Amino acid sequence: MKERIALGLAVFAGLIMSVLFLVSASLAAEEEKKPETAVVSEGKTVKVQYTLTVDGKVEDSSKERGPLEFKAGSHQVIPGFEKALMGMKTGEKKSFKVNPEDAYGQVDPAALQSVLRSQLPADLTPTVGMMLTASGKDGESMPVKIVEVKDDVVVMDFNHPLAGKTLNFDVEVVEIK
Repeated sequence: MKERIALGLAVFAGLIMSVLFLVSASLAAEEEKKPETAVVSEGKTVKVQYTLTVDGKVEDSSKERGPLEFKAGSHQVIPGFEKALMGMKTGEKKSFKVNPEDAYGQVDPAALQSVLRSQLPADLTPTVGMMLTASGKDGESMPVKIVEVKDDVVVMDFNHPLAGKTLNFDVEVVEIK
């Protein structure tokens, strides 16, 4: 009789071990099925919705034109923006400030340059505050602001319009690949 009980207990213990093994294997398989949550990191292609405000005024937003897409770590966006996004996950929202040093720099007085009126298009009547587009040495377009108009010279500010400004961003990461 004792042998039968011992045999029954051994069979019962074997069944319990089999069930535990199956449950354990099933849980492991479920863990493997869960997609790994992507985070913004160097080399990842990231899409974000953002709103940029400066001094309480909206300066730019992706809401109307769709998400901004860039490759993290490739210097396609200002450093402070990219740094603030690192480690964020898809669907995550965040508000942050970017100081001038991590954005468009401080205002550089040397970027104020006098240009002869004769170098401007003949049909242009320059006025203080007027924004123009100039071509840089590398052929890239840059905004230029007229800050003073004299008889034969126009003083232009070649600083980025957001130079010296603290930028406030509200962002949402919408995709990471």
